Amino acid sequence: MNSRVFLDSNILVYSYSATEHEKRTTARRLITDNLTFISTQVLQELCNILTKKFGFSYTAAALAIEESSNNNVLFTNKKETITLACDIAERYKFSFYDSLIVASALQCQCDVLYSEDLHHGQLIEGVLSIKNPF
Repeated sequence: MNSRVFLDSNILVYSYSATEHEKRTTARRLITDNLTFISTQVLQELCNILTKKFGFSYTAAALAIEESSNNNVLFTNKKETITLACDIAERYKFSFYDSLIVASALQCQCDVLYSEDLHHGQLIEGVLSIKNPF
């Protein structure tokens, strides 16, 4: 594949799932087969979900954050990212935090945003395709 793809938090979370084996395999394959990007927001959400829902200790969550940072290109949200997210939220009627994911993907010049939560098949700004890999 070797596409530039952005991973929403839920995709990264599935890569650590002990119960969703098929989704874990799919998420890990996306990371292995593509040039994958995540944002600082994705890491924050990963930590929250791993500790609150999966019962990871913060030490284990920190290891997952380190691993995720090593296996994906990490994008740091900037003022311009937040401003773009406001514009996307206004135009596409997404929540602010979903818009922030979309804005990050656009700024990383990704072709695809993999997400289980957004509208599968939707094209954003004529360049970013949203896909549900499951």
